[in-house]
Parts: sequence; structure tokens; C-alpha cells
Amino acid sequence: MIVAAKRARQINSYYHNLGEGTFEEFPPPMVDTASKNYLTIALEEVATGKVAYRYR
Repeated sequence: MIVAAKRARQINSYYHNLGEGTFEEFPPPMVDTASKNYLTIALEEVATGKVAYRYR
């Protein structure tokens, strides 16, 4: 859940900065989905293995 929450914040920042033209630091969503909910998009990315993470 922590990975999905962090990724959801990145997706939110991507869409927020999209209108300002400063979206280079956050990658766009990596799955095709009909959902507009950022957490749902992030969970789909984690489920399909698009998001890499590691534990310290």
C-alpha cells in the first residue's frame, strides 16, 4: 500500500504540473485504464509489475 500511495502522489503531481509544462520529473501513468482515480491507477501499475520497488 505504501508503494501505491507514493505512486498515486506522483501521478497526481504529473497531472497537476501537466498544464504548467513541468512534467519531466514525474512519469505519466504506465497502464491504460478508464479510471480517473489516482490510487486505482497506481494499484493497477503495481499489480501489473510496472512499478519497481525494493525494501531497505
